[in-house]
Amino acid sequence: MRLRAVLAAACLSFGLPGGAKADENRLSVNSMPGWEAVGRLNIAGRNMCTGSLIAQNLVLTAAHCLFDPATGRRVDPSRIKFEAGLNGRTVKASRTVSKAVVHPEYRYGNGGIAQIGTDIAVLRLSTPISSSEIRPLSLSWQAARGDIVDVVSYSHNRSTRPSLQRGCQVLAKQNHTLVTSCRVDYGASGSPVIEATAGHAPRLVSVISSKAAIGTRRVSLGSVLDGTLRALMQSAG
Repeated sequence: MRLRAVLAAACLSFGLPGGAKADENRLSVNSMPGWEAVGRLNIAGRNMCTGSLIAQNLVLTAAHCLFDPATGRRVDPSRIKFEAGLNGRTVKASRTVSKAVVHPEYRYGNGGIAQIGTDIAVLRLSTPISSSEIRPLSLSWQAARGDIVDVVSYSHNRSTRPSLQRGCQVLAKQNHTLVTSCRVDYGASGSPVIEATAGHAPRLVSVISSKAAIGTRRVSLGSVLDGTLRALMQSAG
């Protein structure tokens, strides 16, 4: 499948709503061990995205989440809060951000499918989260077409409760972009695409960048993890 066939891609950062309503089409995250490593990113009290703890002091998300959609300027990292394991009024761990590092090839506002493959950023937390509280997600560079994956996300209509989509399929992988059958909504930018196979702990293989459509079929687009992430982690940490 060529990615030029993917139409109407839309980035998924979103303004924080005043309330949330249930989406009954999503499964409970309680059926997924370790989901608390995923959390909501409260960005300057105005926008939201989703992020994942990948080390005791590092969070992985989408690069476009770090830009003000009204001005195009970078958001001050100190105005970003990571709320890990947010579920209703309960938060497993809450930390502010002290530093943000964006993929070196990412350019905000350029748009286009090619840009999605670099839509990755790493945030350094002001204080590490102990592994006794939350175990960071493992990482993998091995995503491939046909793999079965899950997505944990927060969205505009579930801003305080995570959703789990289980059993999605990787439809295509081209360069650094992954197309999956998972259906995501605004607020899900930065959500982890997780591969869970027998005998292995769940592994984060991609970061959601946008929702899109192939004809009338709704899909999601994500940035594939590769060696660049190691460099971002070293720079952020």
